[in-house]
Amino acid sequence: MSATTSRRVTRDLVSLTKPRVTSLVLLTSGGGMWLAPGHITPLRALLTLVGTALAVGAANSLNCWLERDLDGRMERTRNRPLPAGRLEPSVAVRFGAILGLSALPVMALGGGLLTALLGAVALCSYVGVYTPLKRVSPMALVVGAVPGALPPLMGWTAVTGRVDAGGLALFGILFFWQLPHFLAIALHRRSDYAAAGIRVTPVVRGETVARWHALLWTLALVPVSLLLQPLGVAGLGYTVVAVVLGATFLAWTLSGLRSNAGTAWARGLFRFSLAYLTILFVALGVFAV
Repeated sequence: MSATTSRRVTRDLVSLTKPRVTSLVLLTSGGGMWLAPGHITPLRALLTLVGTALAVGAANSLNCWLERDLDGRMERTRNRPLPAGRLEPSVAVRFGAILGLSALPVMALGGGLLTALLGAVALCSYVGVYTPLKRVSPMALVVGAVPGALPPLMGWTAVTGRVDAGGLALFGILFFWQLPHFLAIALHRRSDYAAAGIRVTPVVRGETVARWHALLWTLALVPVSLLLQPLGVAGLGYTVVAVVLGATFLAWTLSGLRSNAGTAWARGLFRFSLAYLTILFVALGVFAV
């Protein structure tokens, strides 16, 4: 294999792990460790984050392998390594399996058995339940939000060794945040999902229902995000930031009920949701108790 071919294959393998998604997951997992009461050594923290990155990379790689036929039908995904034919499916599935099998022992060394167990639940539910359910039911969104919300709880348990109210509140924030976030993607890319046969809410139940769902899930997110001060995880400064962000999020989703709200609104909601989560976790880091 030439050096050029080797670099291309390496680049394609890395792209299977979805580095931007992995980076966001590491931010939330690291946030869970930062906020948890107690102490974790730098080595254990590093091992926990490496194990988490391996698990996320495995989940994304196996997801790409399972959905290579669907990706080939969607404009935004058809140039991924598998549908574009740059990688053989057997290479992708072996790569994902190696990452997954490596992730859990590393996670156990860093964060303990409970953290590794949560990592295994996240990996197996994402690949084995959420991914195939996307072809069947819009409920896949809710199911997929569970593994997506586990990383901050995993960071928490790496420090504390237990599941308690503070960690569950972080889980709740990520769980409810994902639902309007991914509904915004589904609304913006509705035709792509319809062409691929993915049963998202805008395709199955219509855009109006999807916009109402985005509003209702945001209504659930805001009070959960305000639990961290009463639970002693964050201070007043965080609550002020969470209130402002939550009010903006609600106003944005509410504006989606207008008859003239189109794909520009959905694209804007998607972008704001990313900014919301980033700013919220920065505020948590700054105003942690």
